[in-house]
Amino acid sequence: MKLRSTIAIAVSSLILVALPNAAVADSGKPGQSMTHMKTAAGVASTLEAAGVILYVQGGATSAVIGEDVSAATSQVVFHIPVTANKAGVQHVGSNIIFFNTANNKYLTLKNPVIDLAKGVVSATVPQAGDAKVDVLTITNASTAKPKITNDKKAKQRTTAYAGTTLVLAPGVAATIASVLGLPAGSLPDGLAFGTADVTLYSKLK
Repeated sequence: MKLRSTIAIAVSSLILVALPNAAVADSGKPGQSMTHMKTAAGVASTLEAAGVILYVQGGATSAVIGEDVSAATSQVVFHIPVTANKAGVQHVGSNIIFFNTANNKYLTLKNPVIDLAKGVVSATVPQAGDAKVDVLTITNASTAKPKITNDKKAKQRTTAYAGTTLVLAPGVAATIASVLGLPAGSLPDGLAFGTADVTLYSKLK
């Protein structure tokens, strides 16, 4: 258990990990916006118990909040750069990885797209023939309201969504378990995954 925790911390360190509870690392320039995602307490330890670590790669950073990933209250937190698109925002070049340390199998959620209108987060999954899959459901998408701040001096608009809640979409838990070679039922369907804050910077016309 300690070995897997050490591996998780080492991987996270190599990916330049960091993310506080509040969104403080956003760039203040248009086009350089950020998603802050934090797993629910218990998810990291549930995965750790199955020998699985969770991290991000490709322009994103991740870290562990808590004593270690096996602690019941520990959380994995991400800083992920995003760009706007028609559906919402996309994590261009950033991937979320589930890695099984026991057999070196992994599942990649490539370039996730947050679509608040549909209430889902979709991603391309290379292990499923590059299919685009709804991987997370946003349970409070219909009530999520942005806080908009206009800085006329800087000619910049900040649009911030805080506290969107995420659960694994139907069938995703079973898919993760299957790809990683875990026993059936290792991850519960509809597992509460965590929360996300999205901050977008744009030019103020």
